[in-house]
Amino acid sequence: MLVVDDSALVRRLVTTALRQAPDIEVAGVARDGLEAVRMVGELRPDVVTLDIEMPNLDGLGALTQIRDQHPRLPVIMFSTLTERGATATLDALSRGASDYVTKPSNTGQIADGIAAIRDQLVPRIRALAGIRKLTPGVSAPVVRRERPALAAVSALLIGCSTGGPDALARLLPRLPADLGVPVLVVQHMPPVFTTMLAQRLDKVSALTVREAVDGEPARPGEVLIAPGDFHMRLRRSPAGIRVALDQGPQENFCRPAVDVLFRSAVEPYGAGALAAVLTGMGQDGLAGARDLAATGARILVQDEESSVVWGMPGAVAGAGLADDVLPLDQLADRIIATVRRSRAA
Repeated sequence: MLVVDDSALVRRLVTTALRQAPDIEVAGVARDGLEAVRMVGELRPDVVTLDIEMPNLDGLGALTQIRDQHPRLPVIMFSTLTERGATATLDALSRGASDYVTKPSNTGQIADGIAAIRDQLVPRIRALAGIRKLTPGVSAPVVRRERPALAAVSALLIGCSTGGPDALARLLPRLPADLGVPVLVVQHMPPVFTTMLAQRLDKVSALTVREAVDGEPARPGEVLIAPGDFHMRLRRSPAGIRVALDQGPQENFCRPAVDVLFRSAVEPYGAGALAAVLTGMGQDGLAGARDLAATGARILVQDEESSVVWGMPGAVAGAGLADDVLPLDQLADRIIATVRRSRAA
């Protein structure tokens, strides 16, 4: 494990937090991007945490050089909860960063800062380091559903986490403006980050992409992304199906949570829902997918090879809830074909 940050205090917080995990060894620390690039070559770490704003060579520049030399090395960006930090983090993810964590807002409280860093970083390091142990081309067993005739698709639901921003940036631009159904997305991200993500995706998509607003209708031609720190649910009303946002308890340690969205779609959409579970750590979406599958809804999942972490999609596939398991670059075509074929029938 290589820790890269220009702040001595942050380096101390991160290394202290990581040393509390018995299965993680901090092999070295670097103070800027130039030192980071050199030490990656020397130490060959399994994972790198990389600050964004640093002297000599910033995190984005260091990431570019690291990716050129070590394309499969997991890199976790260390960001601030600001618009500038969100913009830089999304830039890093588009350049190949594996994931990100946010710096604690009050580093003056040492114990709280260490706990916050540990809780964010340790699960990500374990998940990302585990990827490198996989044999190329070998995936976990997948069980595909066998199912009866299909109802017309009325909504597309998407859930994702680690690796999700890049997956969405590759999937959504391939969906046509006349897809004909509303698209609801839960991506595990904090406030501000979801705002910036929606703005970026809107610029490259034929569909209109934006953050969801409480009480608005779910309309064809629009992609609504759950705002950071808010669950997104679907409610039937006399005027149609609408979005409801709330700050109810976290589920799967997340808010927004994919399970909340999926579960809420059972009543208004039922068998008319089409769910897609993309790359992500953990099992968020599994319980909701089970509820959707019981209604006859279709479920697609991203395959292991194209996922940054095959936690969420792998859990759904392993439970036998997936109608199909597909590489990311085939998902858009399958979604379009499923929607159009079902509605034509």
